[in-house]
Amino acid sequence: MRRLRFLIIVALAAVVVAGSARALLDQQAALARRRIGKPLGEQPPAADRVWRPRLDGVPLDLLLLGDSLAAGLGASRRKETLGARLAKAVARRLRRPVRLHTAAVVGSESPDLSAQLDGLSPGDRPHVAVIVVGGNDVTHRLPTATSARHLRDAIARLHARGVRVVVGTCPDLGALRAVPQPLRRIASVLSRRLAEVQAETARRCGAEPVDLRRAVGPMFFDEPEEMFSLDRFHPSALGYRRTAEALLPAVERAARAALSSRRPPEPR
Repeated sequence: MRRLRFLIIVALAAVVVAGSARALLDQQAALARRRIGKPLGEQPPAADRVWRPRLDGVPLDLLLLGDSLAAGLGASRRKETLGARLAKAVARRLRRPVRLHTAAVVGSESPDLSAQLDGLSPGDRPHVAVIVVGGNDVTHRLPTATSARHLRDAIARLHARGVRVVVGTCPDLGALRAVPQPLRRIASVLSRRLAEVQAETARRCGAEPVDLRRAVGPMFFDEPEEMFSLDRFHPSALGYRRTAEALLPAVERAARAALSSRRPPEPR
């Protein structure tokens, strides 16, 4: 009987501690939302156009899918968005124009990739698609298995159109100084886990992953004032520049492969 009472007390104490921890995290999440604020403007600059049009050749078609990072929220000018920086750099390396189409939508999660693809016309045949998504999956506590399934479906649909795919994995949310501890530490662990799952999913499906956490994460940790925009959440012009530089080698490889052969690689 005495042992039973002890077990009951321990169980009740565990419930109280868990409830207190949950309440603390909820309070910190609300505080983080207030601190993060909003960038200048609710929508990113419109960057869809043909970049470097004076170069010779038929334009290479580049598609951006995903969330606010892919859309370029936080950039003050269209040439500073992720899509524009990639388009200009690829055009310079391939010495041909690049036509940019941004289907990414601010606030999107991995399940929203399907709707973004639905918005393409049946005749759209981009050479290369870049997918950057995952931050909102973490903040809304979407299961990694669900994220992976929707990413896999998006890659399959793009491959069915003959599109080469590059996946920028979820950035490390531990770099967000506006988010207090221990919530920031938890977000860091969850975002790293999602990035690993995204990378493995991309490789298995025949897409090329780029680990943004390793490639640009240290810069966002070490230079937050320069790498983040005024909202302290989305990248600044420099942040997008560094992110584009990390993605560029993979995007260039995909572009050259697409121009030589429209058929994407088979999934493993």
